[in-house]
Amino acid sequence: MSLAQWYKNGWLKPHQSTAREIADLLEIARRDISDSSAGNLSADWCFGIAYNAALKLCAVLLRADGFEAEKNLNHYRTIQAMGVILPGRKEDVGYLDACRAKRNVAEYDRAGTVSYEEAQELVSFVREFEPEVVAWLKKNHPELV
Repeated sequence: MSLAQWYKNGWLKPHQSTAREIADLLEIARRDISDSSAGNLSADWCFGIAYNAALKLCAVLLRADGFEAEKNLNHYRTIQAMGVILPGRKEDVGYLDACRAKRNVAEYDRAGTVSYEEAQELVSFVREFEPEVVAWLKKNHPELV
């Protein structure tokens, strides 16, 4: 299903992005990638910070393509859009959605639910994903880079 169909379904709203906005989102993602590797953090917090980086990178893709997720299910739809925008990353949508659910438990319900291995796996994911998002931007929306 295309993003245009998502819009017709009421899941997205149109969005006019600017180079400044994209630069700001990328800077947040880079900060969070760096901060998630600080040595004195709990696994829950490391995971949460890395998750935020992943979410911002997905938001860069969606906003650059002219949309923003509606408030209801914003994180879910922003992550799901990655699979539409980057078809080669469809398998990663399930991974990030599982991270979204795990992060929600760690953030709102119970401490100690994330292992250090899970946190490091997500940190590795976002470190590898960030340059791919930037390369996609340069190729598809050079006016925003």
